[in-house]
Amino acid sequence: MMPAVDLAVIIVTWNTRQLVLEAINSLLIDLEDCGVSAGVHVVDCASTDGTVQAIRERYPMVTVYPSPTNLGFAGGNNLALRALGFGDPQADSSLLPKAVYLLNPDTVVHKGSTAQLLKTLWAHPAHGVVGARLVYGDGSFQHSAFYFPGLRQIWAEFFPTAGRLREGRFNGRYDRSLYEQSAPFEVDFVLGATMMMRQEVITRIGLLDEAFFVYCEEVDWEWRIRKAGYAILTDPSALVTHFGGQSTVQVSAQSQQYLWESRLILYRKHYPAWKYTLAKALVRAGIHAQLRRLARGEIQSATPERLRQTYERILELAR
Repeated sequence: MMPAVDLAVIIVTWNTRQLVLEAINSLLIDLEDCGVSAGVHVVDCASTDGTVQAIRERYPMVTVYPSPTNLGFAGGNNLALRALGFGDPQADSSLLPKAVYLLNPDTVVHKGSTAQLLKTLWAHPAHGVVGARLVYGDGSFQHSAFYFPGLRQIWAEFFPTAGRLREGRFNGRYDRSLYEQSAPFEVDFVLGATMMMRQEVITRIGLLDEAFFVYCEEVDWEWRIRKAGYAILTDPSALVTHFGGQSTVQVSAQSQQYLWESRLILYRKHYPAWKYTLAKALVRAGIHAQLRRLARGEIQSATPERLRQTYERILELAR
């Protein structure tokens, strides 16, 4: 068991050596003025780029957990959470961190953001999770929080629909004017790139569901947290640069399979039976449309045959 601290920061990384070193550096600088005792924990998921050695040499104060396999976001964070004492019903809460901060390796923490997140988290007992305002590497706006996915969002993702790109419930996005104010605002879920939460939330709700290897892990967790009555907020006053999440020209077959496997698990867990049935029907219709576009050469992919096989696999999962 680690010594009790006010805040435990967990970063899960896989072959992002330079990025994670920069993330740790910005975090440690920010923690110097945070006024809390904190520990930084990095879970390395079988990287082959020397990440573990580089962190240990440059930041010996950081606890590193080298995993021989890629555990994914859920499994990696759970490894550190268990090492901290979470997930054990017999654990002494006084020995657990008062708050846990999940942080992506492709981030740069801006000065004062960690203290601001803590301030918002402790402002009210009902505040269970708080996330930062995210920007891309060039400083441009990035959506940091979303509505829980509904049937309209499934439709909008596959089919051209008037208004589907407008910020709102239809495409799951909050109006960016909310991010321009200084006051925190309540959301359905924040991106897993920055998630700070109370100790009691984790002990009550449990750990991340490792059925999600990649995609939707934080959505499921925060859905469970919201159902338990906690508020989830985005704080525009806390700023973090997040380099990931930008769209790519190429369509990755593997990422598409991971994405829809996770989404179907999410729908099954959180939708009533009738809605889950409709969701699967929409996914099937959407994937059939993708197959037609792929056959016409309208979808650019370095591995079109593999992508076709992936779409066929998704159809099987959505039956």
